[in-house]
Formats: sequence, structure tokens, C-alpha cells
Amino acid sequence: MNRIVTMVLKNFWIVPGAWIKLCRYARHPEKYSEEEMYRHIQYILKRAVRSGNIDLKITGTENIPEEGGFMLYANHQGMFDVLAVAASCDIPLGAVLKKELYNIPFLHQVAICTKSFAMDREDVRQSLTVIQNVIREVKARRNYLIFPEGTRSKTGNQMGEFHSGSFRCATKSKCPIVPVALVDSFRVLDQKGSKPVSVQIHYLTPICYEEYKDLNTTELAALVKERIAQAIEANT
Repeated sequence: MNRIVTMVLKNFWIVPGAWIKLCRYARHPEKYSEEEMYRHIQYILKRAVRSGNIDLKITGTENIPEEGGFMLYANHQGMFDVLAVAASCDIPLGAVLKKELYNIPFLHQVAICTKSFAMDREDVRQSLTVIQNVIREVKARRNYLIFPEGTRSKTGNQMGEFHSGSFRCATKSKCPIVPVALVDSFRVLDQKGSKPVSVQIHYLTPICYEEYKDLNTTELAALVKERIAQAIEANT
């Protein structure tokens, strides 16, 4: 059975109310606190994880800064990635999503509530605008998740190229960077079936601005990718 169908069927008695509440938040996000909306999203995601036969193994949450204004950079394996991070990171954050995901029901409402941004990879000007918006928000003490590969890997736990442009969000806002290593996340929604699956999420040691300020974005991208690669290798 499809894993999403399994999640819905096992939560059929709470789905209507949770969906209506999420839509209400998305219609008028200005009326609610970021924390209230984020907690509701986490409530939905954590129920989906349990009912979807997903075992989330999370390490390094102590590496997530307690104060706002940081960036998470993660490898990208599949559609479950952003949901896995949101379910496991208790500090409210938004994300940079490709435009195709932004328009999917549920993800669309979540994106609005978390002030996430949709990026059109074919439109350079629009992509630069998204980066500028993220820089502005991070300077205002909000937090964002970016997948610097730009698209999900087709080779499981092997990463693709990290695009250096996405690291301008960090260098321009001078914020801490938390590398995030995802292991086996592609097995959740990018493979058929609903058999039990284990997914690892490793929040690695933050890289503060003082540590990377003398690096250009290409060098910074290589540094973050190397740390994530080391964590994946150590846990596969």
C-alpha cells in the first residue's frame, strides 16, 4: 500500500480537523504566532511518521542554535526530506522549495505558515530574489532550510553537486550554518510500499561566521558537503 495512503487511513479521525485548522492558519497567518502554527505542523508530521512505519533516528539536536537567525543546509534525497527536518527540529523554520513542491496541497499550506519560499530554478532573476528574501528573513532572526543540491539525488545516499549560490544566504546574513546529513530518507516517499523504514537525521556541529568568513561560496559549499559526506559515510 502507498505510504501516504497508510498515513491518512491510520489517522482518518483527526485528518479533517487537522486539515481545516492548517488551512485556517494558511489563510490568515498574520493572525497567529509562528510558534502556534509550527507546533500544529509538527503535530501532523509526527503522527504521519508514526503511522507511516517510519523510524526517525535523530542525533545532534543540541547543535541547533537556541536563538533564531541560522541556516540549515542538508543533502536532498527525496520528497520526505523537508518533512523529516520539520518533524525533528523544534525551532520554527522555513525552507526554500522548488516551485513544483510549493503547489502541492499540504506542502502549500505548510509553506505559507512557515514563510517558505518557492524557487524557480529556470529563472535566474526569480532565484536571486528568493535568496535576497531569505537573507532579509535570517537577518530578522528567522531560520531557513536549504538543499544546496537543488534537486533530489537519484543515487540514494550519494550526493550530487552543491550549488555555491545557495550559500550566499549565509555569507550575506553572517549567520551560523548547521549541516544536516540525511540517510535513507529516499526510502520513505520515493520508493513504493509502506513497509517499516528507518531514516537517520544528523544535525552536525554548527559552522559559525568567524569560521567561514574568509571562504568564498564555492569553498564554503565544499566544506559543508564534505562534513555531510563524512556523516553519511559513518552511518551507512
